[in-house]
Amino acid sequence: MDVLRMSSEFAAEVLDVFDRSMTDKELVSQSKALCRDYIHSRLNQNGLGWSKAELNLPASNTALSEVSMVLLCLGDELECMRPSLYRNVARQLSISVAMENMVADAFIAVATEIFSTGITWGKVVSMYAVAGALAVDCVRQGQPATVHTLIDSLGQFVRKFLVSWLKRRGGWEEMTKCVVKRDFTPEHHWISSTIESLKYFLSTVYVYVMKEP
Repeated sequence: MDVLRMSSEFAAEVLDVFDRSMTDKELVSQSKALCRDYIHSRLNQNGLGWSKAELNLPASNTALSEVSMVLLCLGDELECMRPSLYRNVARQLSISVAMENMVADAFIAVATEIFSTGITWGKVVSMYAVAGALAVDCVRQGQPATVHTLIDSLGQFVRKFLVSWLKRRGGWEEMTKCVVKRDFTPEHHWISSTIESLKYFLSTVYVYVMKEP
């Protein structure tokens, strides 16, 4: 009887763990919340001063706040190492931010190119950096509504291509393991490999976006 009771308790604990696992919808919602936070930071850095209300930022979540902090730290490092890659992205892609569909298609194409050889946290950070850079372009050029289209596009991409990968890693909180010190100094090996793999991705994506269907 004791063995049966212990087995039942163990089974209940296992089921409880699965019950607490993130759903696809929750992971997509978190990815969009992180994107809003990332864009909010980048707009403020560039003196464009959008409020959190304008980006519909959700109420603070302790676990997600830590992930957001790490994501911003890693994004800073990545952008500092190769600033030209993450500035004036719309111009590099030769797209008009006034055309929301074109911006959405270009972002999806860029994201697809980024992950064409596999998924890593470094590439995830790069995807957010591209979204942040495009958002800055949109607001600077008087097209703030396109920012929300960008956020939705990122969510759609995560739902279609990254949700299963995120689930296998226990969700977004796994990203916090990319840092090795309390001051959020990131490991550099994934950053350098990401920079190398993305060296020519904008020109590649431009050809992909502009070619005839």
